[in-house]
Amino acid sequence: MRTPGGRGCGMGDTRARPPLTAHRMGRMTATNRRRVLLAQPRGYCAGVDRAVVTVEKALEQYGAPIYVRKQIVHNTHVVSTLEKRGAIFVEETDEVPEGAIVVFSAHGVSPKVHEEAADRRLKTIDATCPLVTKVHKEAKRFAAEDRDIILIGHTGHEEVEGTSGEAPEHIQIVESPDQVDQVQVRDPDNVSWLSQTTLSVDETNQTVDALRKKFPNLLDPPSDDICYATSNRQDAVKAMAPECELVIVVGSDNSSNSVRLVEVALEAGADAAHLIDNASLMDEAWLEGVSTVGVTSGASVPDILVRDLLDRLAEYGFDDVEGVRTAEERLTFSLPKELRKDLRAETS
Repeated sequence: MRTPGGRGCGMGDTRARPPLTAHRMGRMTATNRRRVLLAQPRGYCAGVDRAVVTVEKALEQYGAPIYVRKQIVHNTHVVSTLEKRGAIFVEETDEVPEGAIVVFSAHGVSPKVHEEAADRRLKTIDATCPLVTKVHKEAKRFAAEDRDIILIGHTGHEEVEGTSGEAPEHIQIVESPDQVDQVQVRDPDNVSWLSQTTLSVDETNQTVDALRKKFPNLLDPPSDDICYATSNRQDAVKAMAPECELVIVVGSDNSSNSVRLVEVALEAGADAAHLIDNASLMDEAWLEGVSTVGVTSGASVPDILVRDLLDRLAEYGFDDVEGVRTAEERLTFSLPKELRKDLRAETS
């Protein structure tokens, strides 16, 4: 497994490259075709779209300010845009004035956070992605059966903290196959596993395989925990990466699914891969000697940021854009029930 190292987080390739010249970049020949492979699907998933629209509708319905616990989704541009409209992002509920409105992010929160909000008489709007809520319900069901639960995910990630909080006495976190040997349980025949929804599909499978070797009767969740959008975006990158000398992923560095796309691109055959928040962070040196650039974006990235990157690539002669589609996405989620109720009351 190749690791992205510094190259995967927008820090630049480790190999020194000479600066590009206008002559070099402007020279186009039939044998020197420059093209972009554009992953489809990419960008917003249904859960992210629901969460962002929730904050927008809350601002329209109740007026500013609307408080949001943590980043509503892990994208700098989205957070900045909502801040300009009157959203105030806080780390914890005790930063929200008593009686005010607070939106819980798409990543979900633990029961303890709900209790803290109730103690402060906060009006809560829960924008947790329904696919994350599914994992929470699975955790509660396994805990009710008195199982030890192995949660595959990244320690400290908001989604993992929320899921762990559903049954802290039953759940232990494993980040990779290397940590499986350290797992200790009460009954090896009464163990189940769950996962964070935004992980690498392949690496998660490796961790599950390692767990099953240690616990042959390991119980699977009723359905895959890794969300459809994460899987689809990784599949699209796998399809195009073998043809790309360079893959650029648009996304913020605290976005788990965006970081995973960089890793997947390198593992699938791309020579280099970088994660950037926006087009201004693209280093033209990355394009030296490159004929095919793959472009995709994480599940919390608005498409305007991808269009900006395509415009910048076109300035360097990469104006031939081909779509690489591996799936169709039509799933949508309704707005949180708290918000729907007030919206209906206003129109009735």
